[in-house]
Order: sequence, then structure tokens, then C-alpha cells
Amino acid sequence: MKTAIQFGAGNIGRGFIGMLLSQAGYHVVFADVSEVIINRLAADKGYTVHVMDTEVEDVPITNITGIMSNGEEIVDKIAEADILTTAVGLRVLGFIAPTIAQGIRKRCAANNQTPLNIIACENAIRATSQLKEHVYKELSEEEKVYCETYVGFADCSVDRIVPPVRSENPVDVVVEKYCEWNVEKAALKGDIPEIAGMNLADNLMAYIQRKLFTLNTGHCITAYTGILAGCKTIDEAISNPKIFELVKAAMTQSGDGLIKKFNFDKDAHYKYIDKIINRFKNPYLQDDVTRVGREPLRKLSADDRLVSPLTTALSYGLPVDKLFLGIGAALRYNNPEDEQSVQLQEKIAAKGVAAAFAEISGITDQNVLDQAAVAYEQVVTLF
Repeated sequence: MKTAIQFGAGNIGRGFIGMLLSQAGYHVVFADVSEVIINRLAADKGYTVHVMDTEVEDVPITNITGIMSNGEEIVDKIAEADILTTAVGLRVLGFIAPTIAQGIRKRCAANNQTPLNIIACENAIRATSQLKEHVYKELSEEEKVYCETYVGFADCSVDRIVPPVRSENPVDVVVEKYCEWNVEKAALKGDIPEIAGMNLADNLMAYIQRKLFTLNTGHCITAYTGILAGCKTIDEAISNPKIFELVKAAMTQSGDGLIKKFNFDKDAHYKYIDKIINRFKNPYLQDDVTRVGREPLRKLSADDRLVSPLTTALSYGLPVDKLFLGIGAALRYNNPEDEQSVQLQEKIAAKGVAAAFAEISGITDQNVLDQAAVAYEQVVTLF
């Protein structure tokens, strides 16, 4: 039986990637630093995914185990695995890279010619490429040559809403029905893994930006405007007609930039926008607006879900007023329990909105910065 290593046994790891791998017939080894989760997975050898949507379904996941990601056993598992996936967060990739490198080193020393495909399933652009850079820093030239033949590093885009809902069993997880996993086909080594739910993509960047500019853009603007309106959850926020109108318009402006950039079919992409925004209405997920809005400095960075759609649309001379309002709402995110929110508000207090936004986003065009400052003032009056 083929083996998959899933770094990260959190909600995405269990409720999305690990689920698909198990259903595809892999023995899934979850690796994490949480002893509570790992011990329970190791003891139960399974868990339940509760699909909460218009159709409710309980999906039992079996043929799995859990091991600590900071122990010796994980290296041996990597040395024999067929696929390795991650769902740990972009910042953690650098911490797990040395362990992955040790496993590759052991494969190389044993002349293991069975391909290993590594896919970082993170909410970021080309996360696997970033992981590869971290791993290669740990390898010798001989081991890098081995990797080029036997280890694939495939970038991907992932899309499934998995909120942190507490279950009676701590390893059970709640998800929406919709999921999308697009993987860069050309980067895979050996026989292509047969995994239902994994779409092999030739033009991955189009899929990555479609998801980033649609789901991520709309989701975070719903969260930030929802916070301004006093909402607690995403479904509550999107049910507010003013928020829905603003979010839909912002997603459309973002989408118009994508249509120009990738020559998407306009009608098909507008239907995709409708599908995505309808997912926000799911009342079963109870997705907290502060969860979706967390880490605003990252979300306001140049290549992320707010600024990249803005600059892309601007480059084609397209309307961006609603995207500016979304950015204005993000700049107002004030959560003392979120370290990046605290840093954001300190920057604005010290430098003013335009200068703070310039520092965070990397934008230098003063006209754009001034429009962001205007939107910062305008958005608070809308709700």
C-alpha cells in the first residue's frame, strides 16, 4: 500500500488533504507537534469529517495514524513515502524543511528510486517552490541531483473552507462540501498519483490567481466589512445587503483584471464568482470573521488577496473603487488579540494611513496611496 505523509494535522490537513489521500487508498501518516491530536489519531486510526452544507454527510476516514513531526520516526517515514503534503502555514515551511531534507538524504543514501512527490497545500502562491528552496539549503550537491530525478516539488492551489468548529471528538472536523485542489502536473515525478479531487493543471498560475482573486479577496473583504458592521460570522456578514453588494462588486472588479490577464471567458468567470460568494452564505460553518481577517499585514502585502487584485486591475485601466473600500476596511481591522492587527494600527497611528499602506504594500504611486486613505475614511460610514 502506498504511503502519504501529511505535515500538519489541523483542520485543513484532516478535513481536506488527508481526507482525499485516505479516500484514494493511501495510508496517511499525519505529522504534527500537537501531542493531543497526534496521540488521538494514533490511538483511533481514524476520525470523521462532517460535511455541513445543503446536504449533510458524515464521512469516516480510516487507514491513518499520527506521529510527532519533531521526532526521529518521521524521517524514516519520509524515506519510504510516495507522497508528502503539507498544511502547516507558510511560515512553518522553513521549520519542517530540515526534517524533509533528512528523509530525502536517507532515500538518496539507500538509492531509493521510487519517486516522492511533495506538495505544499498552503494558502499562498507557489508555496511548494518556497518549501523546495528551504529543503535545498539543507542538501548536498549529490542529494540535489538525486532530487531532480526522483523528488517532485509540485505547486498547487487549494480551496475548501474548514472553520475551527469544536467537536466532541477533538480530531473530527467540519467542512463545506466544495473543494478544489489544482496541482502542477509537469512538476510531478514518476506515475501521476490517482487521487479523486486532485485536478492536474497545466497553467497553474491561472488557477492560483483565480482562487486568490475570488475566494480569498471576497472572503477577507466580507470579514473586514462584517467586523465594521458588528457581525460575528461570515454568513451573518454576507447576509447584510450592503456588505453583499460591496463584496460582489469588489470580486467583479478583481475578476475583470483576471479576465484581461488570462483571457478568461467572462461569463464563465462571473458564474464562478456567484458560486464562490454563495459559499459564504453557508450557515452551518459558523466561520468567525476574526479567523478570516487574521494577519492583516500578510493580506495587505503586494502579492496577496487585496493589493494584487488592485494593482492588476489598475494595470489595465479598470475600475477599482470597491477594491479600495475593501482595503480601507482591512486597514481598519483592530483586534488586540491579533499581533499583526496591533502592528498595523501602530503603523497607522505613527505614520498615517497612506504612509503605513505604502510600507505594507510596497506601492509607491502617491495617487494610489491617497485613494486608499480616502477609502479608509469612507468605508466606516457605509455600515
